Amino acid sequence: MEEAERVNYITEGIIKSAIAVHKALGPGLLESAYETCLAFELAQQGFKVAAQKALPVLYRDVRLDCAYRIDLLVDEAVIVEIKAIDRLAPIHEAQLLSYLKLSGYKVGLLIHFNVKVLRDGVRRLVNTPIGFWDL
Repeated sequence: MEEAERVNYITEGIIKSAIAVHKALGPGLLESAYETCLAFELAQQGFKVAAQKALPVLYRDVRLDCAYRIDLLVDEAVIVEIKAIDRLAPIHEAQLLSYLKLSGYKVGLLIHFNVKVLRDGVRRLVNTPIGFWDL
């Protein structure tokens, strides 16, 4: 499977799993509850999931732990940033873009669970050689 196809397969699986979690739980819970349930659902679907993965900053060729954590890293390919807040702000997208830049991963999903229909809370961001794209 080509890398782009693989990433599309993973993101599709993440979104389907997030929809299943949202349908079961609805909006209004803590981010940690959605994160735990989504990690469980993804593992049940056969995905490799790392939760709260440390993300160091490389500064002057030294790796520094600055307490950044990726909510979920799925199949060592897609970063998932989970939110369960009143509303998303530009800083939340900037956070995911920073994680993509720091980690070198190309694709990230920002999933906001505090919405009536989860489709309205999903953003897919791609880190490309010419900049970031919202797809």
